Amino acid sequence: MTLDTNDIDTRAIRPESVSAWTHDADVVVVGLGGAGTSATLEAVRAGAKTIALERQTRGGGTSAVSTGAVYFGGGTRVQKDCGFEDSVEEMTKAVRMAAGAQADDEKVEAFAAGSVEHFNWMVDLGVEFKSSFVEGKTTHPFEDDCLFFSGNELCHGFREGTTPAPRGHKVARPGEAGGFLMEPMLQAAEKSGAEIINDCRVERLIQRDDGRVVGVVAVHDGRTCFIKARRGVVLAAGGFVMNERMLAEHAPSLLKCNWKAASAGDDGLGIRVGLGAGALASNMSEGLVLNAYYPPSDHCKGIMVNSQGQRFINEDTYLGRTGDAILQRCDGRAWLIVDDELYGRTQAFHKLAAVEETFADLEKALGFPEGELVHTVETYNRWAARGQDPFFHKSADYLRPLSVPPYAAVDCTIEGSIFAVFTLGGLAIRATGQVLNPDRQVIPGLYAAGRNSAGLCLEGRTYASGLSIGDATFFGRVAGRHVAALEPWE
Repeated sequence: MTLDTNDIDTRAIRPESVSAWTHDADVVVVGLGGAGTSATLEAVRAGAKTIALERQTRGGGTSAVSTGAVYFGGGTRVQKDCGFEDSVEEMTKAVRMAAGAQADDEKVEAFAAGSVEHFNWMVDLGVEFKSSFVEGKTTHPFEDDCLFFSGNELCHGFREGTTPAPRGHKVARPGEAGGFLMEPMLQAAEKSGAEIINDCRVERLIQRDDGRVVGVVAVHDGRTCFIKARRGVVLAAGGFVMNERMLAEHAPSLLKCNWKAASAGDDGLGIRVGLGAGALASNMSEGLVLNAYYPPSDHCKGIMVNSQGQRFINEDTYLGRTGDAILQRCDGRAWLIVDDELYGRTQAFHKLAAVEETFADLEKALGFPEGELVHTVETYNRWAARGQDPFFHKSADYLRPLSVPPYAAVDCTIEGSIFAVFTLGGLAIRATGQVLNPDRQVIPGLYAAGRNSAGLCLEGRTYASGLSIGDATFFGRVAGRHVAALEPWE
C-alpha cells in the first residue's frame, strides 16, 4: 500500500520533546536529487559534518528521470567551441525574462554571474557535455549532442530584449539522459564523506521556541529517528505534482494534465515539513505544462488554433508557453493546422483529428464555426507570403503559406496528446537559500532548494528547458555553503 503523506502530521516539534538524538551532524540535507546532492557536496567541502537523508532506495530524484538538460550561459566552453558569444549581462537579461514577472533580481544575477563556474564544477564531477550544437526547434537533442536554444530566446517578446544565445546544455548521452547527469554527482556525494541514509523519510522539523531549526524527525527502518543539525537543515525533497490533494488546493488546472514529469517522491512532503515550521509558500499555483507538438521543427510553420478556429499564439514559441496557453486560455483544446509538406510524427503521440483536401472541409470536420478557420488560414497565408505575421510576430524562419493539400489538424487537446507537468511553487527563499516566514523574515537554520522552493523559475509561461536543474543544482550549492558557515547552536 502506498503511503498517503497527506496524513502525516508535519508540525515542528520542540527539542525538549526529543528523549535522545539518534544521529547528529552540522548540516542535515533532506533529499538527494539535483538540489540535495549539490547542497551535500558543498556543505562537506566547507568542512561541515553532513548527513543526507534520501526517501528512496537511492538518490537521483526527478533530475535523474529528466532529459538531462541544464541551463548554462555567459560563455561556457561548449558555447565558445560552437562559435556562440555570450556574456553575463546578456544571460542576466534572458534569465530575468525566463524567470517571470516576479523574478528575484538577486537570484537572477547570482545565477547568471556564477553560470560558467557552475558548468565547470559539474564537468569536474564527471558530467560530460559534448561541444556540438543542434539547430532547429527541439525539446532537447535526441542524440549525444549538447547545445540548443531551449526556451524563447529567438521568439517575439524575448529576442527584442537581449542578444539570443543557445544556453540549453544536454548531457552527452542519447535520449533522456538525466540519469547520466545524476550518476557522477551521486557518486561524488557517496565518496565525499557525507553520511547518506537511504529509505529515510523526513516528517517534521525540530525547532526551538526562538524559531531556530535544530534538527529533523525521520522514519527509517520502521523506527522514528531524531537527527540533530547543529548548523541547519536544507530541504531539497522536490515539488508536489504527485499530490492531487495539494494540486486541487493550489493549482487545480494542473490536474487536467495527463503525465507528471516527476519522481514518486514529489508529493509535497518537503514543502509541508517547511510549512510546519512556519515557512511561507509562494507561487503555489504555478507549474510548467509541456505539449510537445515539435519536433519536427517544421510544425512551427503550421498554425495553432482554438475551438473557434482562431490563432492565439505564435507557433514558434517555447512549449511551456504554448502548453500554458492551451490549458489556461483554451480550456485544454487546441489543434495545429499543417499541410502535407509539414506533418510529422511527434514525441507526444499526437493524433490526427482530421485530414481533408480543403480548409472548408477541415473546418467542418472539426466542428468549428462556419468560415472561421477558412478566414484564419486565408489571413495567415496572405501575410506569410510576404514574410510577415503582424498579429503574433512569428519568426520569418517559420512563415510559409499552408498550400499543399491534404490539410491536417494535429490534435493538441488534452484528450488527444500528452501534457506533461511539474510544479514550480514551494517555500519562499532568499538567494542564499534561507527560508522565509510570512513576514518575509528568515527562519534561522532552515534552507530550501530545487522544487522544494519557489526558486529562480516562477512561471511556466516564460520558462526555458534546463532552468529547473540549473536552478536546483546552483542554489543547492549556495544553500550548502551558506548553512555550513552558520555558527552552531551548541
